[in-house]
Amino acid sequence: MLQLHDMIKRIKIALSFFILFLSSSVVLTDIFASPIPKPPNPNIKSFVLMDYDSGMIIASKNPGLVLPPASITKIMTSYVAFLELENQTLSLDDKITVSKKAWKTGGSKMFIEVGKKIKVSDILQGIITSSGNDASVALAEHISGDEETFSIYMNQIASNMGLRNTNYVNSTGLPNDQLFTSAEDVAILSRNLIKNFPNRYKLYSKKEYIFNDIKQFSRNKLLYVDDSVDGIKTGFTKKAGYCLVSSAKRANRRLISVVMGAKSPDQRTAVSKSLLEYGFRFYETHKIYEKNDIVFNARIFDGEEQEIKLGVLEKQYISVPRRSIKKIKKTFIIDKNLTAPVSKGENVGYVTIRLNDEVITKINLYALEEIQLGSLYRRTLDSILKNF
Repeated sequence: MLQLHDMIKRIKIALSFFILFLSSSVVLTDIFASPIPKPPNPNIKSFVLMDYDSGMIIASKNPGLVLPPASITKIMTSYVAFLELENQTLSLDDKITVSKKAWKTGGSKMFIEVGKKIKVSDILQGIITSSGNDASVALAEHISGDEETFSIYMNQIASNMGLRNTNYVNSTGLPNDQLFTSAEDVAILSRNLIKNFPNRYKLYSKKEYIFNDIKQFSRNKLLYVDDSVDGIKTGFTKKAGYCLVSSAKRANRRLISVVMGAKSPDQRTAVSKSLLEYGFRFYETHKIYEKNDIVFNARIFDGEEQEIKLGVLEKQYISVPRRSIKKIKKTFIIDKNLTAPVSKGENVGYVTIRLNDEVITKINLYALEEIQLGSLYRRTLDSILKNF
């Protein structure tokens, strides 16, 4: 009996040491795990670092601050042209007659001559690579008749994209008190540009081109120092300061950086590079839902069915600090009195993604099937059940 008591005592002591060892291991793991540092905080007016796949903002400073955009306005100018090309209302082989107004436009130039007929393909390269104001005006006039009407077109697209702090009055970015945008809006625009026109976007990766036997070079210095960078656009006016919109792709991840109000070309390049490095090094992008995934089965009243399948219409991604994907929590927000009829594709709720008790993003949920109005008996029964 004494031997059995001693054996039990030894087992308890061994278990205590084992539990202590496990606890120490967890503590040591936490101690030696690399922390996630705070993002850069450069001395510029505004910046946004966005994950392309999720559309989530990884880091920012004054993301909604209204600022003059300078030549990053031309991202929307080219977006309009890409849209016209996609709709086949414009062709790369179309020839644009250069007006006197386009020829006389000041600032950066492609050096087109009044009265000459220039291919759309050349005009686009002049806008994208050498930031030609003359080329931008010529394109705007060709597409819309005049630059004012083209600006209305630009604003319609901006509104459709949900750009809340943007207004265009010209195609160039030349100073005007009514021309403004924000770093967040520019990031959203850039994401749409890459997503909707992936093949056309490749024009932004060109470092140089030749027109009229003159070699012209891109002002985006990041293209020369980082092979993963493939766009997008620089800008400068005295009021706007130095701006740079960049995008880089490494492996399967793409990030978008928007820097506005830097004090020099070197600063905008350095800040953009540091933001991209931060995002690639310390954050991860994860796909959490496939296209048309059934995410939730919700109760529906007054319908021919009692449940409706809810899900996502496109692949859904999230961007989180490295090694934190297992810590996320999902909460489904659905109307408790969801009532038929419901059409397929109708937005009927959303799921919140939390990390460390903070909502980091919301993903809309859509009806993946149509539920029509049920029988009178079903509607009568459900009217009673709704109250319980």
